Amino acid sequence: MAVRIVNNGVTNGDGEGKTCCGRASASPEAVGCVEKCATFFSFLLIIVTFPFSLFECFKVVQEFERAVIFRLGRLRKGGVRGPGLFFVLPCIDTYRKVDLRTVSFDVPPQEVLTRDSVTVAVDAVVYYRIKEPLNAVIRVADYSASTRLLAATTLRNVLGMRDLAQLLSDREAISHMMQTNLDVATDPWGVEVERVEIKDVRLPVQLQRAMAAEAEADREARAKIIAAEGEIKASKALREASLVMIDNPTALQLRYLQSLNTISAEKNSTIIFPFPMDFLKTFLTGAGSSIPPPDFQN
Repeated sequence: MAVRIVNNGVTNGDGEGKTCCGRASASPEAVGCVEKCATFFSFLLIIVTFPFSLFECFKVVQEFERAVIFRLGRLRKGGVRGPGLFFVLPCIDTYRKVDLRTVSFDVPPQEVLTRDSVTVAVDAVVYYRIKEPLNAVIRVADYSASTRLLAATTLRNVLGMRDLAQLLSDREAISHMMQTNLDVATDPWGVEVERVEIKDVRLPVQLQRAMAAEAEADREARAKIIAAEGEIKASKALREASLVMIDNPTALQLRYLQSLNTISAEKNSTIIFPFPMDFLKTFLTGAGSSIPPPDFQN
């Protein structure tokens, strides 16, 4: 069986052509007579209308733009044109400009059912740019509309796998996952998704009230626990202070006078102050009276 190399491919004796990758080699379609005639008449039109035809033949694209040229519906050789000046033939050449700058758009609010069966409305913003102008023109009809629809669908799919608590706390992780999924899906279109951000998460009014009541109850419970802990510490301090006063009775009198001084400083016309019974016991015992002191323990 004879083997020969044709057009960078291998052809066996049966006449079947294969490339080195195992795929059939396809030779470019030859230029037909109609296309040759159209090209001839286009050049003839340029010559007849010279120099006015130059305004239609020379086009300019900006630094941030690229042009994809088609001649009678077929892509011209050389890929994209730009930036700068390029030449087109009137009547037979058409071109499309592609903007390479980063574009942002808002994803409309999506009604999403989370994994724990809570309905929320979430909207986001997506930033993307064209990295391959040729694919953006040839492989997809409208890359902008397709990216917008895909972003809305991806947002619902990603949020549907998360709980409400994760949705409210892990926005950065959700944005990163959404960006990765979008970038993989839009890569064949020549579109690169640079950033995705979750803008707002709107909860139903009843759910907001329930969460507010839960948070308020949690704060009240913590406040009561803190107050109880403070009372425990205060009672321990008072117990230690009472032990000190028992060992030194004069400290009780000094504490009494200090409290009286504090109350009198408030400019009250009437002062009601509890009189400790230990004072009476001290006075009766110190006077040497024959009357036995009262029993304060009863």
